Amino acid sequence: HLRKADTQIENIDEDFRDGLKLMLLLEVISGDRLPKPERGKMRVHKINNVNKALNFIASKGVKLVSIGAEEIVDGNTKMTLGMIWTIILRFAIQDISVEETSAKEGLLLWCQRKTAPYKNVNVQNFHISWKDGLAFNALIHRHRPELIEYNNLRKDDPVTNLNNAFEVAEKYLDIPKMLDAEDIVNSARPDEKAIMTYVSSFYHAFSGAQKVPQGRLCPSHCNVFQPEHPPLMRLLFQMAVFVSWWLGNQPSARSTAGSKSRSGLPTELLKRRAGARR
Repeated sequence: HLRKADTQIENIDEDFRDGLKLMLLLEVISGDRLPKPERGKMRVHKINNVNKALNFIASKGVKLVSIGAEEIVDGNTKMTLGMIWTIILRFAIQDISVEETSAKEGLLLWCQRKTAPYKNVNVQNFHISWKDGLAFNALIHRHRPELIEYNNLRKDDPVTNLNNAFEVAEKYLDIPKMLDAEDIVNSARPDEKAIMTYVSSFYHAFSGAQKVPQGRLCPSHCNVFQPEHPPLMRLLFQMAVFVSWWLGNQPSARSTAGSKSRSGLPTELLKRRAGARR
């Protein structure tokens, strides 16, 4: 059965090529049933499976500009990453709405309002505003004050702050630790996509979760952010991290002092991020 398939992604270029894991991902995060996949190994079977997934995404009102099944089956990195980020936006971020703002603006506004009372926290974006770790801790403390001793945190100790928030979120909120504290601190401009995806999990945990009946999947408030599906939430983080890694390591990308990849290979980076969680 499709739902029993392994959802661990080792190589994003390769693992979506037959369409099976892509269809699984879409089924679980949407709660909808996709057409039965074709189990053949021929190219035509793979193209048909990917087309089923792309048609499903399009049925949700998402425009897939210049993304075709053939490119995904051929392992086209650019097209695959475009599809991945489209999925993340649609099922992890797009449903966030605060006063009719866009999803990104709404999530930012939500963070600003929740962290406003906290000293040394000034959330203006999804990169440098999170480097010292205080904003993550403030979000948790605002909703679960018993979990964080906020007044004991020091702005000049960002690694400790970040690790504290990540460990508390993982232990008590079922939010997997998919960001690396040292990577964030050592980057002049941390990965915006990865941080935005991670922060969106706090929104769903604190705001979206109370709107969803337990045990139910629905497109508007995806249950992938509930404890029942930590592997799928982890998979979204893996994909967001890889998208940011790839964009930041293209020859045309602007070189940023102090920012570096911990691995020369995308697959190794993903394994480092997720290895301890398998």
